[in-house]
Amino acid sequence: MLSTMQDEQLSLATLLKYASTFHSKAVVATWTGTGVRTMSYGEMGTQAAQLANALQSLGVQEGDRVATFMWNNNEHMVAYAAIPAMGSVLHALNIRLFPAQVEFVVAHADDRVVIVDGTLVPMFNQYLPTLPSIKHVIVANGDPASVTAPDGVTVHGYNDLLAAQSDTFDFPVVDERSAAAMCYTSGTTGDPKGVVYSHRSSILHSMQVCTPSGMEISGRDNILAIVPMFHANAWGIPYAAMMAGASLLMPDRFLQPGPLLEAMAAEKPTFAAAVPTIWIGVLSALAASPQDISHLREVVVGGSAVPPAMMHAFQEKHGVRILHAWGMTETSPLGCVAHAPAGVSGDEEWKYRYTQGRFPVGVQARLVDDTGAVVPNDGESLGELEVKGQWITGSYYSPQGGVIDPEKFHDGWLRTGDVGKITPDGYLTLVDRSKDVIKSGGEWISSVDLENAVMAHPAVLEAAVIGIPDPKWDERPLVAVVLREGAAADAATLKASLTGKVAHWQLPEYWTFITEVPKTSVGKFDKKVIRAQHADGKLDVVTV
Repeated sequence: MLSTMQDEQLSLATLLKYASTFHSKAVVATWTGTGVRTMSYGEMGTQAAQLANALQSLGVQEGDRVATFMWNNNEHMVAYAAIPAMGSVLHALNIRLFPAQVEFVVAHADDRVVIVDGTLVPMFNQYLPTLPSIKHVIVANGDPASVTAPDGVTVHGYNDLLAAQSDTFDFPVVDERSAAAMCYTSGTTGDPKGVVYSHRSSILHSMQVCTPSGMEISGRDNILAIVPMFHANAWGIPYAAMMAGASLLMPDRFLQPGPLLEAMAAEKPTFAAAVPTIWIGVLSALAASPQDISHLREVVVGGSAVPPAMMHAFQEKHGVRILHAWGMTETSPLGCVAHAPAGVSGDEEWKYRYTQGRFPVGVQARLVDDTGAVVPNDGESLGELEVKGQWITGSYYSPQGGVIDPEKFHDGWLRTGDVGKITPDGYLTLVDRSKDVIKSGGEWISSVDLENAVMAHPAVLEAAVIGIPDPKWDERPLVAVVLREGAAADAATLKASLTGKVAHWQLPEYWTFITEVPKTSVGKFDKKVIRAQHADGKLDVVTV
């Protein structure tokens, strides 16, 4: 027996029409360094129609990929709205990838048109000669004459191109399973891998972001969207904001702690999202120059483990609630958010907030051991996390139709590479990445737990832990420490501070002091660089 319900397609075109009509007064504001330039959702709808007409005039058809090489700003938001709505596929290029990786992903996706921010043209000029699939370059917020275009590439000015177009567009009804956007993994091991999001998955994911068990976004919010729009589609925040009618504050290229705090002081956002390294910097800046940021009702932090000391510092010193979240490019990316259960408060609430969060109904999760057997959700048993659901990828994009990285998928489940435990009521605690967990004397040591314990010391700004070979124990932890400016602490002092916080046999004897922890293109600690530095003898290691 079938239902009597209408079979209306889930569509980002429908979302665009809804947002630009019923939330027409909500605002997208881009920080300029001294103020903001604004665009209402109504104006976004008009500009999206103009951009769709412009792209169509350049030969872009349904299913064609259109790339962006941009900061988080008004023009990027228009592209986010227009490209999927016209039936084409948005491909936000990671501006921090290595040149060879940019060349790979553009060719792999077969991008034909790219919209480039004017401030990024000097960087993009270096890549363009190696991108033969690109036929058109559109320059936003800059001079199109600054592009050094090879033969066969036509350059356009964004404003002039849109001004010549009609402000209406007949957005098509597409199959909800068709591609809406694509994002590539950061490629820390091997070539980046493409994940293709559908209209269906994007709408369902946006609904989850807006729920109380997600990010609880509503029309009352002004969202500081720091997480880049090329990083797992800004964690789904742009489309969720359109759905809820929330305003957006875009930082553009001003991503340092000082400018971010200036933008906060001027615009008073109520919600923000970014990786931990951003908030570590903001916290240090606040220590040097205090400022009221209590207008932030909540800050979601993900991408890597959040140090508990940082969570406490923001809440106790600044009245800002930090919420831990977990997800991946492959999960759109929202997997879970660490809201405590109703009625829980005080110390008990912190136990939940230290976790990665509770899985929502749209994400099924299980843990498997080294043999592939499922382990119980008892809050103690460890295993590799596997997930599946409506907004989780079932494969990687392959232009030739082959299977890429098949070992990442197990009986229809995505293998995340994260090692953790799950409580009976669905809360996930990750102890490490499978490639980062340290196997010492037959026991596992969580590099994440050690990093958090070390970063709890007031002299420490950042700490990254890797496993290094040991003749007796197979592996032992090496701690790479970045001290705060003006602070002093030696290895013996830091090791002593861990007593009682970690098991005695886990206390690290190897330490090194560095000026900065290497980061990936999306701001995560890049431990493979530290491993290479150690292997090459470039680290000054002390033993205590």
